[in-house]
Amino acid sequence: MGRNPRLGTRGSPLAMIQARKIASALEVVERWPADHVEIVPIKTSGDRITDRPLAEVGGKGLWTKEIDGALLNGDIDFAVHSMKDVEVVRPPEIRLAAVRPRVYVNDKLIGAVSVGELRKGAVVGTSSPRRAAQLLAARPDLKIVTLRGNVETRLKKLEEGEVDATILSAAGLHRLGMDHVGTPIPFDIMLPAPGQGALGIECRADDTDCIQLLKLLDDSESRSTVMAERAFARALGGSCHSPVAAYAKMERMQVHLVAEILSIDGKARIRDEIHFPSGREGAPEELAAGMLARAPESIRKLFAVK
Repeated sequence: MGRNPRLGTRGSPLAMIQARKIASALEVVERWPADHVEIVPIKTSGDRITDRPLAEVGGKGLWTKEIDGALLNGDIDFAVHSMKDVEVVRPPEIRLAAVRPRVYVNDKLIGAVSVGELRKGAVVGTSSPRRAAQLLAARPDLKIVTLRGNVETRLKKLEEGEVDATILSAAGLHRLGMDHVGTPIPFDIMLPAPGQGALGIECRADDTDCIQLLKLLDDSESRSTVMAERAFARALGGSCHSPVAAYAKMERMQVHLVAEILSIDGKARIRDEIHFPSGREGAPEELAAGMLARAPESIRKLFAVK
């Protein structure tokens, strides 16, 4: 590459921090000088539309559409994404070249020490159907309202009393240096979204130089677990309206995948798990099929079930 490599990202404060982490990691492994990787902020539709849930206006594609266009047009060489915000079906011209190590996968509750400690009828702000359904499964008395925007915006609305509580990812708070904010929600109440906590780096599928370069940043364990979670979600055939959770981890060369699907109101909830050898294709799909087969209509109608 005869010029400085260009890394595309959303322009939010969190996204810029994430992009700088990726750029710095590349600069270290390639022994490039600081700031050798050019970071290119890209305004996405998801950043522009903040008054409605994404599920109502185009889903997760609103986070990636403009960045995908810049990548395919050659305006950037690669792009960084939070994997929970990336559609599970991607254009064939784009390759997920690296998944960075992830540690923080929980959701965190801000506004109370636990879900159980929220006052009766408390107003909780979130735009995630998954988080809303999981909260209602645990506390049917809660009132869920749409709350979007970056971390600072959501915390300000909480401070101003628009909501009693909100939920943010532990990974995002950690990257912002805000580990002290909020309390982790146990997995038995709130299993994370597929890919939560993981950063992925995509490039053009025909760019062999970039693919080889980005391999240096790939964490094989995180890739295996994130791909299993995404395969489960993809097999369901759902939409952004469909509450889906999945979390995989490696245990003695095996993938342990725990997943759940819920009705919108949280009254119906199916959770199951599977262990399978890393690299065994089809296991997440089998789990999805089995869960849908025994799910009630309130869940089945949310997915592409014949």
